[in-house]
Amino acid sequence: MFKIVNLSKTFGKGSTNEKLALDNINLTLNEGEFLTVIGGNGAGKSTLLNCISGVYEIDQGKIVLDPVDITFWAEHKRSRYIGRVFQDPLKGTAFDMTIEENLAIAYAKGKPRGLRLGINKADSKLFRERLALLDLGLEDRMKQKVGFLSGGQRQALTLLMATMVEPELLLLDEHTAALDPSMARKVLLLTKEIVADHHLCTIMVTHNMKAALEYGSRTIMMHEGRIILDLQGKERKDMTVENLIKQFSSRSGTELDNDRLLLNGDL
Repeated sequence: MFKIVNLSKTFGKGSTNEKLALDNINLTLNEGEFLTVIGGNGAGKSTLLNCISGVYEIDQGKIVLDPVDITFWAEHKRSRYIGRVFQDPLKGTAFDMTIEENLAIAYAKGKPRGLRLGINKADSKLFRERLALLDLGLEDRMKQKVGFLSGGQRQALTLLMATMVEPELLLLDEHTAALDPSMARKVLLLTKEIVADHHLCTIMVTHNMKAALEYGSRTIMMHEGRIILDLQGKERKDMTVENLIKQFSSRSGTELDNDRLLLNGDL
């Protein structure tokens, strides 16, 4: 189970540029729950993920991960239990290393280091099997440097790396936003399969309202650092993009004017 209690974060505190980014957030996710997060620019979506992963220190509140309090843990320590995929396909991989070497780094996460051979036959066989599941032909290119891959291929590889050692929590920060619609759809389907197969507790930030309702099991909408809507069960199942826009206006008191949210694409 993952739990956030009374979490707040302010940037530039005490300055003329002070901004309340997260305002008393409370959120609980059960094992295997797949949460999608939507909201306009400045809603606090990415800030929330950065606070969870330890990139930002929080001002107040508590972060608990099954059932350890990780509120004051450093980012590198949290990374042993939290997998993350970023919007930029270049962030999740080492471009000058091979596909196989990137997977070996991911596979070694949290394991004691020794003087054994970096990649043995058993590791190579496992990497090939996992890559084959992506259906991108990467299993036959394991010796190729990642820098030669397309953005979509790199993002699929990053997703595999983030889940190579099963994380307690998977964070996806608009991980399909930089991809063309066809590849974005493929990566989303891969995400759905991997999360379901490993029963991963997952938080996926997306700019696409249709995808937010189609994928996962629960959807929250954020506005000005607060959760203004939490959709689950039948209410979520029956929700349409049109009604979601109306709900936003009703609960936030403003019209949704974010083009990335309104232009839903073909995902």
